[in-house]
Amino acid sequence: QVFHVEVEVKDINDNPPVFPGTQRNLFIAESRPLDSWFPLEGASDADIGENALLTYRLSSNEYFSLDVPTTDQQVKPLGLVLRKPLDREESPELHLVLTATDRGKPELTGTVQLIVKVLDANDNAPAFDRTLYAVKLPENVPNATFVIKLNASDLDEGLNGDIIYSFSSDVSPDIKFKFYIDSLSGKIIAIGHIDFEESKAYKIPVEAIDKGLPPLAGHCTVLVEVLDANDNAPELTVTSLSLPISEDAQPGTVIILINVSDQDSGANGQVTCSLTPQVPFKLVSTFKNYYSLVLDSALDRETVANYEVVVTARDAGSPSLSVTATVSVEVADVNDNAPA
Repeated sequence: QVFHVEVEVKDINDNPPVFPGTQRNLFIAESRPLDSWFPLEGASDADIGENALLTYRLSSNEYFSLDVPTTDQQVKPLGLVLRKPLDREESPELHLVLTATDRGKPELTGTVQLIVKVLDANDNAPAFDRTLYAVKLPENVPNATFVIKLNASDLDEGLNGDIIYSFSSDVSPDIKFKFYIDSLSGKIIAIGHIDFEESKAYKIPVEAIDKGLPPLAGHCTVLVEVLDANDNAPELTVTSLSLPISEDAQPGTVIILINVSDQDSGANGQVTCSLTPQVPFKLVSTFKNYYSLVLDSALDRETVANYEVVVTARDAGSPSLSVTATVSVEVADVNDNAPA
């Protein structure tokens, strides 16, 4: 006789859940909106029944939650759901652990490491160290004189962090004639004639723009204060009042008015006046840069009929600059001598 024996092998939980790999890389842009969904591969278990029924758990983190399909959604895969906006500049890479656990006794587990690499978005504008840079520049500096090197930084990477420097679009044409900025290094140099008497300061608006799409810009202002040099000699203006002067004029009589000026500032623009010695006149300061040439002693036409008075105006700069003016003072005759 032949007997047919059917042996049923009862399953024991001797197989842990297994993921397709031990590590899974996910590339997610930091610009993705909240509640974005990202699929994951589940684990498989060689056992059957309860020993093969799996539950999933995601390691604790603040950015993602685990979306596990219900029994009637078995076609739908596992997924990660974004719960907090990603920021590559704060956390460029996240390390998560996905754990699968079966329902056997004792239960067995399998894990896969999820590495989320956050892709950069152009969400950071370039930023300067300061919003206002102040620099002093002497006037009359040579062409291509270095003024200042600006430095802006961008927390983004790649093209999103590449910076181009330029003057702002509303900069005055005069500044473009006087200064040049290197678009890559942020270095500003003087290219035109810098004249204190023309402008005592230049206010230069600068922007740094990245190469992202859309590009973002940062702004700052460079204040260039021009330092005065003693490059202007004093100027003299002479106004005649009592010429010729009568030889019987009384001391103190005002003969001419003198106005002095100097375009420089500070000590470079402080002017003093002096007279050639040995003349019967003196200079009297009347108001700021105004002087009067007045008679200091009695005149006698029969002794000296004409005086060549030299007025010298000198500033207090170093080295000092001066200018002279010669005034001819004619003495008018009065009938003070009887025939002899």
